[in-house]
Amino acid sequence: MSNQKQQKPTLTGQRFKTRKRDEKERFDPTQFQESIVQGLNQTGSDLEAVAKFLDASGAKLDYRRYAETLFDILVAGGMLAPGGSLSDDMTRTEFCLFTAQEDLETMQAYAQVFNKLIRRYKYLEKGFEEEIKKLLLFLKGFTESERNKLAMLTGILLAKGNVSASILNSLYNENIVKEGVSAAFAVKLFKSWINEKDINSVAGSLRKVGMDNRLMELFPANKRSCEHFSKYFTDAGLKELADFARNQESIGARKELQKELQEQIARGDPQNEIIVFAREEMKRTNLSEQALISIIWTSVMSCVEWNKKEELVTEQAIKQLKQYSLLLKAFTSQGLSEISLLLKIQEYCYDNIHFMKAFQKIVVLLYKADVLSEEAILKWYTDAHVAKGKSVFLEQMKKFVEWLKNAEEESESDGQETD
Repeated sequence: MSNQKQQKPTLTGQRFKTRKRDEKERFDPTQFQESIVQGLNQTGSDLEAVAKFLDASGAKLDYRRYAETLFDILVAGGMLAPGGSLSDDMTRTEFCLFTAQEDLETMQAYAQVFNKLIRRYKYLEKGFEEEIKKLLLFLKGFTESERNKLAMLTGILLAKGNVSASILNSLYNENIVKEGVSAAFAVKLFKSWINEKDINSVAGSLRKVGMDNRLMELFPANKRSCEHFSKYFTDAGLKELADFARNQESIGARKELQKELQEQIARGDPQNEIIVFAREEMKRTNLSEQALISIIWTSVMSCVEWNKKEELVTEQAIKQLKQYSLLLKAFTSQGLSEISLLLKIQEYCYDNIHFMKAFQKIVVLLYKADVLSEEAILKWYTDAHVAKGKSVFLEQMKKFVEWLKNAEEESESDGQETD
């Protein structure tokens, strides 16, 4: 027996050393939290110093990894638990948004802190937007004063473009809508937003993200009416927002009406039934005859696949309008409605180039069908037309207008002779 010690089997293969930077670091915000809290406690309520501290700390601390922790502390003073309460962790600061003074000037100063931070560290943009969305969902967990401050800050941030208006989606959460929290928050938010910009800027931002037609959803279903919205926001000093919402509601109603009319015309429903329906909708939605005649014109003209050749498209138009002259006539009982229709025809023929030569023939047809009166045509010709295609259309109408004027003069002359 050999005295040589038996060697133990070994695994063969190449060993790689893991670099420290490649190791997956455990998510532990404690140290990060302590650093931020300590810095804020030292800077206190001096927001200029806070901004400088945050700027310098970004080079040493992992903002990318702990963005949510950072924003929680800046807003609430510590890390937030689900629902909006501060977590049990005792590491927190008294120097944050929620403990600041509840006034617009202070909120503007806080907005500057966030603005500088995000401009310096662009990668925080998405995390900041997510934070605001989360905070809006937690509104019930905050005090009224905390909600007011957050609302003013959010309005300022929206005005400065630091966050997208899409964050307002969080306000439509049923839990905060049904208790009136969303509507009350929206009042403060829109006041500070409009204070920074104006209603047109607000409207543009809302349209951009498809929120312009959703403002009614700030209220529970049983209060979701234009009247309630208008009264609530007007009483709160936001008449311009109430007017905007009313206008959006009206636009939405018009689109729905036009869609329904197009479907009825495409189905070939009897015109007298379409007229009855249109009159009912006009009354229900408080729509003027001038507005309705424009909708009817668009509906009638949208139901045809138009030929690309000018001579053929004119024939098509005459045939279609002759068929629906009764419908058009039913809603041109006022002079203003006739002018509205003439302007709609002018714009339509200008915007659809194949109709440029059809304008005069369309107007003459509608005159013969008693849809348009000579007074309305003469008024349009003299001073009621718009700039679109003006020279072309006035030239087309010249002979017919002269004929109308001569007919009018002859009529007056005959009347005088009779006298």
